[in-house]
Amino acid sequence: MAKTGTDIPLMDLAPGASARVVSVSSGDSKAPAEVGRRLAELGFLPGEAVRIVARGLLARAPIAVRIGTGTFALRLFEAACIRVCPEQA
Repeated sequence: MAKTGTDIPLMDLAPGASARVVSVSSGDSKAPAEVGRRLAELGFLPGEAVRIVARGLLARAPIAVRIGTGTFALRLFEAACIRVCPEQA
């Protein structure tokens, strides 16, 4: 797969699209400082492949994200802490 070259917040990734984690940071003023550490403990580390499996029906609903062999529900402010680089086939 070839990279597109630009990184975006995970929450902006289209459902079903593949991406690689670029960075995880809780630098956003809306996110508590421990969010970045918690996401890293779940496996959201630079270089890991991720994919959005599903989105909630409401605009602010959590998203289901697949990373490795696990699927996690992330709130939008958590997903905003993760920068990814989309990949194309």
